[in-house]
Amino acid sequence: MTDISIVIRTLNEDKYLGDCLAAIAMQEVGDLSVEVVVIDSGSTDRTLEIAKAHGARITHIKKSEFTFGRSLNRGCAFARGEILVLLSGHCIPVGPNWLTELTAPLSNNQAVYSYGRQIGRQRITKFSEHQLFAKYFPPENKVPQEGFFCNNANSALQRRIWSETQFDETITGLEDMALAKRLVARGEKISYIGTAAVEHLHEESWRKVCIRFEREAIALRGIMPDVHLNFGDFLRYTISGILIDCGQALDQGCFHREVASIIAFRTCQYWGAWRGNAATREISRARKEQYFYPNYTLANESTPRPREVEELPSTSR
Repeated sequence: MTDISIVIRTLNEDKYLGDCLAAIAMQEVGDLSVEVVVIDSGSTDRTLEIAKAHGARITHIKKSEFTFGRSLNRGCAFARGEILVLLSGHCIPVGPNWLTELTAPLSNNQAVYSYGRQIGRQRITKFSEHQLFAKYFPPENKVPQEGFFCNNANSALQRRIWSETQFDETITGLEDMALAKRLVARGEKISYIGTAAVEHLHEESWRKVCIRFEREAIALRGIMPDVHLNFGDFLRYTISGILIDCGQALDQGCFHREVASIIAFRTCQYWGAWRGNAATREISRARKEQYFYPNYTLANESTPRPREVEELPSTSR
């Protein structure tokens, strides 16, 4: 049996996947056996070629079958490790001890599920995304943590726990938090490892930012149904986020370069969340493809009228 399987979901990830896999190859793991598994949902670029060149085991999921939870469940079923490390294809591990740091609480039975720090990269990551990373992924470890916040862009899970529970295959996102909530409810421990960092490199259009927060808001309704924002709250959060980020940009001497990006990001974040909260629970196939494949073009489908919005515990995929 393999000690650790690193399961990577991919769709046209050739820009950073090579760097990701090279960083994995540089990990100092002692006598641990490690494999890389790629679960691909229809890449048309060099993703699979790169994965093969780095010795990854590859499996596939059809685009028509894809959800975040289903993709991970199939990747985990295909994997052979006792510990399942879940990593996005556009995340690059930082330093040679990322893997051992991330999995240590599981190996030591201090937790059954852990997740690591996410940071951005200058000139690539949007300024406001840097602020979200700093808020939700601080440098300090919490072993175990309070609550059920978790993020599968950089996480690890005991195979035994995954086999017993698996990820929800029906939700449009936040499958990590949905599972963590169930685990905490039954008395299991979740750990946050600030010393296990990855560079999470989003290069999204503003439309894709909206879609990301929209589908996460839809998922959040089932996880935290008591969280609501009215229209006044929506405006207040948007304006507050813009003002706080602008203050940070002034302190860092980059206000003039970043102000337009700040306004656009915070507006897209809360507008997407509002739309997600207002969307009907029965999602059409066309809209599902928009959520999971943001380049998909909707045809003849109207946008639901916004009613109320939930603030997301902003996460990244």
